Amino acid sequence: MKGENVAMDSRIRALEAYLVAAARTGDRGAMGRLVDLRGDRLRAHAVRLLGDREGARDVVQDAWVEILRGLGNLRDDHAFLPWALRIVTRRVARDIRRRQSGRRLADAWAEEAETSVDEAGPAASDGARVRAAIATLPRDQAATIALFYLEDMSVGEVSTALDVPVGTVKTRLMHARRKLRSVLEGDDDDR
Repeated sequence: MKGENVAMDSRIRALEAYLVAAARTGDRGAMGRLVDLRGDRLRAHAVRLLGDREGARDVVQDAWVEILRGLGNLRDDHAFLPWALRIVTRRVARDIRRRQSGRRLADAWAEEAETSVDEAGPAASDGARVRAAIATLPRDQAATIALFYLEDMSVGEVSTALDVPVGTVKTRLMHARRKLRSVLEGDDDDR
């Protein structure tokens, strides 16, 4: 099963790299397919960071304009997802700053973020429990843990996506794992 997931992931990454190269040449069909392929992941990332589905949708829509315009600056077609996630991260940061200046931040943080992961079978309840536990983490830790485990990114890719140093990613992962262990084992106190 794990081997099938790895093979599927490598096929998706190869398709992504092809679509990036084609979109760079102005192929509108490839641009649309790239948006279809990675749009949900970018939106889920924005929701995790922002905590507001509608706001996240708007941020990602603006980010896609920047992403598609900036494809010429992407040096490695296989690094598209972390690069695009970094653009979304920066757009979210700008949106939060804008909201803070307007004193609307309290409403933006009220909604709980959900990831859009399809699950079925016996592992579905465990997956739902883990996603619920991730939702209890501080936003920076939730985003880090979700990218590392749910998006299966390396520490370096997470660092690129969140636009933070590798050491910060490792620290966030350490704290998030500790909190998740506590929540999943039913012990609500922070150690």
